[in-house]
Amino acid sequence: MSQKKKVLTAEQHQVCFLKGTEPPFSGKYLNNKEVGIYTCVCCDAKLFRSQDKYDSGSGWPSYFQPVDENAVKRIEDNSHGMGRIEVICGSCGAHLGHVFTDGPAPTGLRYCINSLSLSFIKNNNENI
Repeated sequence: MSQKKKVLTAEQHQVCFLKGTEPPFSGKYLNNKEVGIYTCVCCDAKLFRSQDKYDSGSGWPSYFQPVDENAVKRIEDNSHGMGRIEVICGSCGAHLGHVFTDGPAPTGLRYCINSLSLSFIKNNNENI
């Protein structure tokens, strides 16, 4: 049985496979307050829970932790003359965004993620 290949928009492809970035304050999940789970738009892997999302003021959806330590991978990124840590999907390697050390407790981390790399599954159970 073959797996159906997902069709991404040109913008999603630019972010996920060419390491692009959506403009700040433009993402559809930036102000999402619904309860649920954020998944990879490419492979549907679970990435972030709504209860771990917060308003960082950065212009991108921000989370203080992924669903588990294997959900995302961190890679050194020295592009654009900056030293940053890129965040990719732990399952398929799609580019998600970057992680910074200026986040809230309990982790002190800010996973700054492009809405274009995410899908959202609404769920009324807070403990997803």
